[in-house]
Amino acid sequence: MVIVFSAPSGSGKSTIIKRLMADADLRMAFSVSCTSRPPRTGEVDGKDYFFLTSEDFRKRIAKGEFLEYEEVYEGRFYGTLRSQVDAQLSAGQNVVLDIDVKGASNVKAVYGERALTIFIQPPSIDELRRRLTVRGTEDAAAIDTRIARAEYELSFAPSFDHVVVNDDLDTAVNEARGIIKKALLLG
Repeated sequence: MVIVFSAPSGSGKSTIIKRLMADADLRMAFSVSCTSRPPRTGEVDGKDYFFLTSEDFRKRIAKGEFLEYEEVYEGRFYGTLRSQVDAQLSAGQNVVLDIDVKGASNVKAVYGERALTIFIQPPSIDELRRRLTVRGTEDAAAIDTRIARAEYELSFAPSFDHVVVNDDLDTAVNEARGIIKKALLLG
């Protein structure tokens, strides 16, 4: 299966995914995404990302090779190649995608029942603001921008197969694990 996670920043999605990836029974593997940004120190092409030029990225978009992509900044693209996901599925992996809400809709449209979409939701906007503030990585204006984006993303939650509210991390991980196991017919 293709297991798609989306969530507003600060919802705990990355932590939940990390815990689920450690469960060998789920046979989950991240899809290697593409980016047009230069590799950072220690990053390996084909392992961390497939590093493409902006021009090559645009050519692949034009050919319809991406399941989903986003131009985060001018000329700075991120995206998921359908050929990569299909190769991983053929190898018997359950492919994990950590993508935005629109990308999740695109993946569901391509794979249908073979895609499981899970939206990780914060308990409230106030709690989300508190978590982002506690992180201490952004100023108030950046947090306001993230909150506005979160409110937009939350409007997509009903279109997902499942919504997991991350009020308590262990409970959210166990709920997500149960959803995935049921989808994979593991219990």
